[in-house]
Amino acid sequence: MGLVGEFKEFIVKGNAMDLAVGVIIGAAFGAVVSSMVQDVLMPPLGFAMGGVDFADKSILLANAIDAGGTHPITGATVAKAIPAVEIKYGKLINAIIALLIQGFCIFLVVKGINSLRRKPDPAPSTAPAPTPQEKLLEEIRDLLKTR
Repeated sequence: MGLVGEFKEFIVKGNAMDLAVGVIIGAAFGAVVSSMVQDVLMPPLGFAMGGVDFADKSILLANAIDAGGTHPITGATVAKAIPAVEIKYGKLINAIIALLIQGFCIFLVVKGINSLRRKPDPAPSTAPAPTPQEKLLEEIRDLLKTR
Protein backbone atom coordinates (compact mmCIF):
# COMPACT_ATOMS: atom_id res chain seq x y z
CA MET A 1 0.00 0.00 0.00
CA GLY A 2 1.40 3.37 -0.96
CA LEU A 3 1.82 6.46 1.16
CA VAL A 4 -1.35 8.03 -0.25
CA GLY A 5 -3.38 4.88 0.47
CA GLU A 6 -2.13 4.72 4.06
CA PHE A 7 -2.93 8.41 4.55
CA LYS A 8 -6.45 7.89 3.15
CA GLU A 9 -7.00 4.94 5.50
CA PHE A 10 -5.77 7.02 8.46
CA ILE A 11 -8.04 9.97 7.65
CA VAL A 12 -11.12 7.81 7.06
CA LYS A 13 -10.77 6.14 10.46
CA GLY A 14 -13.19 7.47 13.07
CA ASN A 15 -10.48 8.40 15.55
CA ALA A 16 -8.85 10.96 13.26
CA MET A 17 -12.20 12.55 12.45
CA ASP A 18 -13.19 12.63 16.14
CA LEU A 19 -9.88 14.28 16.97
CA ALA A 20 -10.33 16.90 14.26
CA VAL A 21 -13.83 17.73 15.44
CA GLY A 22 -12.60 17.88 19.05
CA VAL A 23 -9.80 20.30 18.17
CA ILE A 24 -12.15 22.59 16.22
CA ILE A 25 -14.79 22.61 18.97
CA GLY A 26 -12.08 23.04 21.62
CA ALA A 27 -10.68 26.10 19.84
CA ALA A 28 -14.14 27.64 19.56
CA PHE A 29 -14.91 26.87 23.20
CA GLY A 30 -11.53 28.31 24.22
CA ALA A 31 -12.38 31.56 22.44
CA VAL A 32 -15.72 31.76 24.24
CA VAL A 33 -14.18 31.07 27.65
CA SER A 34 -11.33 33.50 26.98
CA SER A 35 -13.82 36.23 26.07
CA MET A 36 -15.85 35.46 29.17
CA VAL A 37 -12.76 35.80 31.36
CA GLN A 38 -11.35 38.96 29.73
CA ASP A 39 -14.62 40.78 28.97
CA VAL A 40 -17.03 39.62 31.66
CA LEU A 41 -15.17 38.44 34.75
CA MET A 42 -11.96 40.48 34.86
CA PRO A 43 -13.53 44.00 34.73
CA PRO A 44 -15.69 43.48 37.86
CA LEU A 45 -12.80 41.69 39.58
CA GLY A 46 -10.51 44.63 38.84
CA PHE A 47 -13.19 47.07 40.03
CA ALA A 48 -13.71 45.10 43.26
CA MET A 49 -9.96 45.27 43.90
CA GLY A 50 -9.98 49.07 43.64
CA GLY A 51 -9.28 49.37 39.94
CA VAL A 52 -6.08 47.35 40.09
CA ASP A 53 -4.97 46.06 36.70
CA PHE A 54 -2.11 43.62 36.94
CA ALA A 55 -1.18 44.01 33.27
CA ASP A 56 0.87 47.17 33.92
CA LYS A 57 2.77 45.75 36.91
CA SER A 58 6.46 45.19 36.18
CA ILE A 59 9.97 45.44 37.57
CA LEU A 60 12.22 47.83 35.62
CA LEU A 61 15.70 46.36 35.15
CA ALA A 62 17.11 48.97 32.77
CA ASN A 63 15.78 52.22 31.32
CA ALA A 64 15.29 52.66 27.60
CA ILE A 65 18.31 53.97 25.66
CA ASP A 66 17.80 56.41 22.79
CA ALA A 67 19.74 56.07 19.54
CA GLY A 68 23.18 57.62 19.97
CA GLY A 69 23.15 57.03 23.73
CA THR A 70 25.73 55.06 25.68
CA HIS A 71 25.06 51.47 26.77
CA PRO A 72 25.46 51.31 30.58
CA ILE A 73 27.24 47.94 30.62
CA THR A 74 29.42 47.95 27.50
CA GLY A 75 29.93 51.71 27.25
CA ALA A 76 29.43 51.53 23.48
CA THR A 77 27.37 54.03 21.54
CA VAL A 78 23.95 52.61 20.64
CA ALA A 79 23.09 52.76 16.92
CA LYS A 80 19.33 52.31 17.37
CA ALA A 81 17.04 52.78 20.34
CA ILE A 82 16.80 49.97 22.88
CA PRO A 83 13.49 49.63 24.75
CA ALA A 84 13.38 49.41 28.53
CA VAL A 85 14.11 45.99 30.02
CA GLU A 86 11.26 44.90 32.29
CA ILE A 87 10.02 41.79 34.03
CA LYS A 88 6.27 41.98 33.42
CA TYR A 89 5.00 39.88 36.29
CA GLY A 90 1.54 41.49 36.07
CA LYS A 91 0.81 39.78 32.75
CA LEU A 92 1.81 36.48 34.37
CA ILE A 93 -0.64 37.11 37.23
CA ASN A 94 -3.40 37.89 34.70
CA ALA A 95 -2.60 34.69 32.78
CA ILE A 96 -2.71 32.62 35.97
CA ILE A 97 -6.08 34.11 36.97
CA ALA A 98 -7.42 33.44 33.46
CA LEU A 99 -6.10 29.86 33.61
CA LEU A 100 -7.82 29.21 36.93
CA ILE A 101 -11.14 30.63 35.73
CA GLN A 102 -10.95 28.78 32.40
CA GLY A 103 -10.01 25.54 34.13
CA PHE A 104 -12.97 25.91 36.49
CA CYS A 105 -15.33 26.60 33.57
CA ILE A 106 -14.09 23.54 31.69
CA PHE A 107 -14.48 21.47 34.87
CA LEU A 108 -18.12 22.60 35.14
CA VAL A 109 -18.80 21.76 31.48
CA VAL A 110 -17.24 18.28 31.79
CA LYS A 111 -19.13 17.68 35.03
CA GLY A 112 -22.39 18.68 33.31
CA ILE A 113 -21.71 16.42 30.35
CA ASN A 114 -20.86 13.52 32.65
CA SER A 115 -24.13 13.97 34.54
CA LEU A 116 -26.07 13.81 31.25
CA ARG A 117 -24.49 10.54 30.21
CA ARG A 118 -26.65 7.49 30.62
CA LYS A 119 -25.83 5.63 33.77
CA PRO A 120 -25.42 1.85 33.38
CA ASP A 121 -28.00 -0.38 35.01
CA PRO A 122 -26.81 -1.61 38.39
CA ALA A 123 -25.58 -5.17 38.35
CA PRO A 124 -27.88 -7.59 40.17
CA SER A 125 -26.52 -8.13 43.62
CA THR A 126 -25.95 -11.73 44.66
CA ALA A 127 -25.49 -12.80 48.21
CA PRO A 128 -21.93 -13.79 49.03
CA ALA A 129 -21.27 -17.50 49.40
CA PRO A 130 -21.40 -18.70 53.01
CA THR A 131 -18.10 -19.27 54.76
CA PRO A 132 -17.15 -22.77 55.94
CA GLN A 133 -18.05 -21.81 59.52
CA GLU A 134 -21.48 -20.59 58.42
CA LYS A 135 -22.05 -23.89 56.54
CA LEU A 136 -21.11 -25.85 59.65
CA LEU A 137 -23.45 -23.76 61.80
CA GLU A 138 -26.27 -24.33 59.30
CA GLU A 139 -25.70 -28.11 59.47
CA ILE A 140 -25.75 -28.00 63.27
CA ARG A 141 -28.97 -25.95 63.19
CA ASP A 142 -30.59 -28.39 60.79
CA LEU A 143 -29.59 -31.36 62.97
CA LEU A 144 -30.99 -29.67 66.05
CA LYS A 145 -34.28 -29.01 64.21
CA THR A 146 -34.68 -32.69 63.36
CA ARG A 147 -34.30 -33.83 66.99
